[in-house]
Amino acid sequence: MRSYKIAVMRGDGIGHEIIEEGLKVLDAAADRENFGLEWVEYPHGAEHYLKTGELLDEDVLK
Repeated sequence: MRSYKIAVMRGDGIGHEIIEEGLKVLDAAADRENFGLEWVEYPHGAEHYLKTGELLDEDVLK
């Protein structure tokens, strides 16, 4: 079975809710078409910036 690693950055505002529903749709497609998905969460958005002073973690760019 083919598998894909997908970056997930939820962002701000309704981003968390929208991304969550999108992940459900993609998981359903993966089940139907017989491929795997691995979600890799990365912090992103205003809250992350205020905590760290960075827009993206160094790991995101790799």
